Amino acid sequence: MKDGFIKAAAGTVDVVVADVEYNTQAVLARMREADAAGVNVLVLPELCLTGYTCGDLFFSDCLLGAVEPALRAIVEASKTLYPVVAVGLPLRFGGKLYNCAAVVHAGRILGVVPKTHIPSYGEFYELRQFASASVLDGKNYELTLCGQMVPFGAKLLFACAGMPDYTFGVELCEDLWVPCPPSTALCAGGAAMILNLSASDEVIGKAEYRRSLVSSTSARLACGYVYCSASPTESTQDMVFSRHHLIAENGTILAENEPFGDAALTISEIDVQRLAHERHRVTTYGAVPDLQTVLFFQPLRDTALTRHFAPNPFVPPYDEQLRARAEAILRIQSQGLKKRIEHTHAKTVVLGISGGLDSTLALLVCVRAFDLAGRSRKEIQCVTMPCFGTTKRTKSNAVALCEALGVSVQEVNITASVRQHFADIGHDEAVHDVTYENCQARERTQVLMDIANQSGGLVIGTGDLSELALGWATYNGDHMSMYAVNCSVPKTLVRYIVHYEADSSDPALREILLDILDTPVSPELLPADENGQIAQKTEDLVGPYELHDFFLYHTLRFGSRPRKLFRMASYAYGGKYSRETILHWLKTFCRRFFQQQFKRSCIPDGPKVGSVTLSPRGDWRMPSDASSRLWLEEAEKL
Repeated sequence: MKDGFIKAAAGTVDVVVADVEYNTQAVLARMREADAAGVNVLVLPELCLTGYTCGDLFFSDCLLGAVEPALRAIVEASKTLYPVVAVGLPLRFGGKLYNCAAVVHAGRILGVVPKTHIPSYGEFYELRQFASASVLDGKNYELTLCGQMVPFGAKLLFACAGMPDYTFGVELCEDLWVPCPPSTALCAGGAAMILNLSASDEVIGKAEYRRSLVSSTSARLACGYVYCSASPTESTQDMVFSRHHLIAENGTILAENEPFGDAALTISEIDVQRLAHERHRVTTYGAVPDLQTVLFFQPLRDTALTRHFAPNPFVPPYDEQLRARAEAILRIQSQGLKKRIEHTHAKTVVLGISGGLDSTLALLVCVRAFDLAGRSRKEIQCVTMPCFGTTKRTKSNAVALCEALGVSVQEVNITASVRQHFADIGHDEAVHDVTYENCQARERTQVLMDIANQSGGLVIGTGDLSELALGWATYNGDHMSMYAVNCSVPKTLVRYIVHYEADSSDPALREILLDILDTPVSPELLPADENGQIAQKTEDLVGPYELHDFFLYHTLRFGSRPRKLFRMASYAYGGKYSRETILHWLKTFCRRFFQQQFKRSCIPDGPKVGSVTLSPRGDWRMPSDASSRLWLEEAEKL
């Protein structure tokens, strides 16, 4: 439960139809298994105490009379077990029979939720036996059950005292499949999770549709969704059930068993803090309906993580998805630049080309934009500006790339002008400090701006999202341009996009791009080593970009605090980085992210390509003098 992680489980009971005692023992066994696994909330199938396929036996007093003693045994067992349990059972109330979920915890029946939408089509004929919750006129009632006064109705929420984000609602099977499911109102009222007790039979194509339905519902409602269907041990007179379990969070399937497999429990962790952040962020989220909240207390535990956290959250995990993502981003970037060129009537675009990843991607975008506009690539003016740290490898790659793409390229060696500036301000060239580095960066920007003035062009910014987050740019140097095409593309994704272009290029261009990809990331502002190789490597100074992109994604997208970032990163990267290394660079991230906001507050225009970006005009509005004290203090305690 710490850091908002609620361990949820879907558990199937292998029933004997109409044998309530046998089924009760099976339910108790699942409860004990879930307790041993540290589960917070356990969802069991629809009508699992009796079996879903009892048919007209649901009219039998003998069958129905066995239900309450069975529930009493479950309530008694729950006194010594940790999970909240949702169990399916038939229940009489007000002269009618309802298909219900009883929510049990710590010796209490927290509430009973009747099914709202009763199917009576195809192979389903529940309406023959069961009444709908709709006959209750949208009201909740109380009933006496197992010697307790228990809330009864479809408008119930269950909330953990002391952890308000841990709130759930319940719906049953068909409730999920209708146009206006109960979960809509439940989530609008505060439910972060929906538990679905189901007995959905299996036919061709239904598992795929069910998976899509659970996933899309969790996305639409910004919730966690725990779905549990009935066992193959139900009657097969007319239907077959597959024991299908699904756990989803905001559109992502976190865990799923194989239909017809033998998994008794399917477990994952739903991040209710993440879901709460998403709802706070999206101000169009639904209105709050009139619901009754039932409180329960569950002691706080340090939930062991089993769910997947992508080490590179900006990068799709599969090649096909990655290719589609790369192509979509290139289209957004190039269309944005095309519009800006047309609006400003720019005769050229001007960009510094270094032989590094960022300027390479920017050039590829420029080429696409000019091709889209039907203009000559020769109107793209690339400038290589060697100085103290420029290596033969990067310079030759820069020139070769320009020639392969058919754009204009010129060299402006800035060594003499930088030395003159050192003399003007009285700086010793032997002192390789921030002044030494930034003088070069600002001189390069001045050159680009002046060439743009000469040619009636626009200076194209090459800096990426990761550099913006860390402030890894020289203020009024490479920080400044007239249109920044890479500003919302993180470094980890830049690499994959360039690789995508390499894969679709002719052999000569491909070879150049692959060598650029193999070149260490560097601003090349310090002299090369004795072998003429790059000495200044960015990741040695600010840390691995994949770690910083992980921190950035979860900070901006979900508001994750340092303690949670550290925990997730330690789990996501396994043995790749030590906990000490992760913590060191996490502190660096927290410090630089706050310190460098002033640079982000005045960045040039540029196209948004993803859900995480740092434009001060829309996506991230933060005062430049905000304090990082709370974040750093928490990081220091880890």
